[in-house]
Amino acid sequence: MRIEMKNICKSFSKVQVLKDVHFSLDDGEVHALMGENGAGKSTLVKILTGVYTRDSGEVLIDDEPVHFKHPMEAEQSGIVFIHQELNTMHELTVEENMFMCKEIKGPLGTVNKRAMREKARKTINQLGIDIDPKTIMKHLSVGQQQMVEIAKALMVDAKALILDEPTAALTLSETEVLFKVINRLKDSGVSLIYITHRMEEVFEICDRVTVLRDGEYVNTKPIGETDMNDVVKMMIGREIGERYPNRESSIGDVLLEVDGLTKEGVFNDVSFTVRAGEVLGVAGLMGAGRTEIMEAIFGSLPYEKGTISLDGNTVNIRSPIDAKRHSLGFITEDRKIEGLMLEDSIGHNISINNLKRISNNGVLNRFKELSLVREAIEKLHIVCRGPKQLCKFLSGGNQQKVVFAKWIYTNPRVLILDEPTRGVDVGAKKEIYNIINELAADGVAIILVSSELPEVLGMSDRIMAIHEGKIGGIIDSTDATQESVMILCTGGVHA
Repeated sequence: MRIEMKNICKSFSKVQVLKDVHFSLDDGEVHALMGENGAGKSTLVKILTGVYTRDSGEVLIDDEPVHFKHPMEAEQSGIVFIHQELNTMHELTVEENMFMCKEIKGPLGTVNKRAMREKARKTINQLGIDIDPKTIMKHLSVGQQQMVEIAKALMVDAKALILDEPTAALTLSETEVLFKVINRLKDSGVSLIYITHRMEEVFEICDRVTVLRDGEYVNTKPIGETDMNDVVKMMIGREIGERYPNRESSIGDVLLEVDGLTKEGVFNDVSFTVRAGEVLGVAGLMGAGRTEIMEAIFGSLPYEKGTISLDGNTVNIRSPIDAKRHSLGFITEDRKIEGLMLEDSIGHNISINNLKRISNNGVLNRFKELSLVREAIEKLHIVCRGPKQLCKFLSGGNQQKVVFAKWIYTNPRVLILDEPTRGVDVGAKKEIYNIINELAADGVAIILVSSELPEVLGMSDRIMAIHEGKIGGIIDSTDATQESVMILCTGGVHA
């Protein structure tokens, strides 16, 4: 399928979000669509698929003009959009999710569950993943749920797939499986629009890249005629320098010590330390227990055995309130569900976690609240219209900065970061890395959990690999490579 979009314009409430944007997709091509959050990528593909109506411009499919009024019309024409936000019904099974409104029926109109199960299993096997179609969705990991969404799209006779951050919740091995599937689809003539903030993926899987900036078309280049620095410059209009900012580590005494932490069936005999001013990176495959270990330390997941010590003193942390009382902070993996109140303002999101700081004898001091929020907006460079702006209208990077602000102003001594740059564009990532380095320079002990191995390698002093609920090994970042960390994450031994 060949798609061409010409001079696309779109405004919302007199604010122009797309201005004369061009984009084309060839048969059997993987075309990266890139730009910072708010650049207009999602708006453009939503216009293509009929979610939004364009104000002006032209869309051609195989040289024929089209104007989809609903996503179903686009899907019937062979264009399937796999959204970044998972569109799953958590209480239903995998096969029920896959066949929602697309049930296979027998001659009498009854649902043929056997045929549905067989087709679901065949499609899942095509992805090379081990998921039982009878499994309830809520029992799957985020990565597994993402793979089910991809499987749903493969069941449709799709001629063009739009993948929006498809690997954001996938492990390295799951990403490799996805890339194999993409290559098979490409070889069969399927065209793919690939939206991601992960630069390495663009150069591994894509044929061309188109960059948008501030709602305008910048350029389109074959992958072989560009590089990461060139793409970044097109995205943000300037050089970004080193991806991971340098810092001089000033590591102090042990702040946090975990000894023998165990939750049967989840993690076992976990022991490690983190020092003041240190960034301890945590790597591991999906389902290895990384997040669960952090939740146990923070008191949101009960454990059966083990001790947690701060400054050499054993502490009893059985709830997030206990953790906060002991100066622990936790920036969770899913900011939109666990980290923010999206329907509330920036100010309320920041102040609700810092009530003691902005209150006098239990009475909220509005002046202190406003001063704190304005300071946070300025210090963390949160791009917004002001403290009263609702968080749902912020870009992903600015939403994440609000989450950081919530915890930074509690003055944590230990801060756990679970996927802190997921869904964040390259410019905002660099700013978040700078925030992490500033916190470490102030003596905060940082635990950085990430699925992006380059991020773990680039930001950490030491790296702890988790394998099936156990520590596979802890190595200095100076001795670490992607290969050596993956060996530990898969049960091997570091040479």
